[in-house]
Amino acid sequence: MTAKKSERLIVKFITNQASKDEIEELTEWLKQDENQIVFKDFVKTNYAIDTALNTFDSTEVRKQLSERIQKENNVFTKRRFSSYYKYAAILIVALGGFYLYKNSGAEEVKQNVIIPRVDEIVLQLGNGSSETIDTSEEKNVTDKDGNIIGKQEKDRLVYAKAFAEGELVYNTLKIPYGKKFEVQLSDGTVVHLNSGTSLRYPVQFGKNKSRQVSLTGEAYFEVSKDKAHPFNVNTQEVNVEVLGTKFNVDSYTNNASTDVVLVEGKVSLYKQQKTNQVFLTPGLKGSNLKGENAINTEQVNPDYYTAWVKGSLVFKNASFAEIIKKLERQYNVTFINKNKTLGKEIFNARFDNEPIEVVLKYFSDSYKIDYQIERDKITIK
Repeated sequence: MTAKKSERLIVKFITNQASKDEIEELTEWLKQDENQIVFKDFVKTNYAIDTALNTFDSTEVRKQLSERIQKENNVFTKRRFSSYYKYAAILIVALGGFYLYKNSGAEEVKQNVIIPRVDEIVLQLGNGSSETIDTSEEKNVTDKDGNIIGKQEKDRLVYAKAFAEGELVYNTLKIPYGKKFEVQLSDGTVVHLNSGTSLRYPVQFGKNKSRQVSLTGEAYFEVSKDKAHPFNVNTQEVNVEVLGTKFNVDSYTNNASTDVVLVEGKVSLYKQQKTNQVFLTPGLKGSNLKGENAINTEQVNPDYYTAWVKGSLVFKNASFAEIIKKLERQYNVTFINKNKTLGKEIFNARFDNEPIEVVLKYFSDSYKIDYQIERDKITIK
């Protein structure tokens, strides 16, 4: 195993984002005496652990890792710091007595350990009330009269297929930074919602009306085909109309432009009037700068723009200022960049379901970027 890979495995284990296979690989790697030294040095250097590692017991580490593999086969999903208390208990033994917390509500956090904020997904109902969504639950979704209109399957909502006869009832999903969610609308359309996104949609679409939803943020749409009912995505700047297709819309309020990337099918983009429509074919990106009327198109690789659906981050010719903006959304942390020159530098990078510690270490090792961590705040020096 290369040094870089071993570091990534250690970080992913400590941040509770290692898969079953990765933990098994780390367990095997720790059987070598020289690797135990590497493990101790890396953790001590990057997590400011001192006296605890002097009593480091590699046998106990392997024991704890093996027990965790056996007991948690069914929960090896890519979790974030909301489960911090759980894995901290494991590390108490694995790291020979080192602790991260001393009181239930007051954390004693070591240097270079990032603790992102944890905010809740909110479903705003048509009657104006709101409820939070616990992604560990499975339950029925009901309307104001108690009728079952769908179900929650942990990190996705699935609405029953039906058309509304009378006035439409709208719900709004609000996804905070650090989380993603999925909703299957009543027509069968699947919408993947990125961090920091809000989607307003009817619980049931109208029988004789076009299908209309409103988006702020970023979403990947897999639209169910229905020639009699065109599907429209309304953003603050651009309208998207389709019949049945797959595409990505990036329309965060702090973006300089609204970008639509077509993966499959055909869509039309327009500002106010359909007389000035711009049509996209697969592989084209349509962009509209804020405050301007023109919609420009260019050929792109759609995979770069849809990688987030599977948890990846791809940066192609992106400024560091753009990168940290996406990292804030992905991990629900705050960046303070004191290096204004660095903010304009251009980078190319890809991260596949990596903890933010791995991302920061990559920039630090590759580009000598210096930073300081204070809980959920990262200061670039």
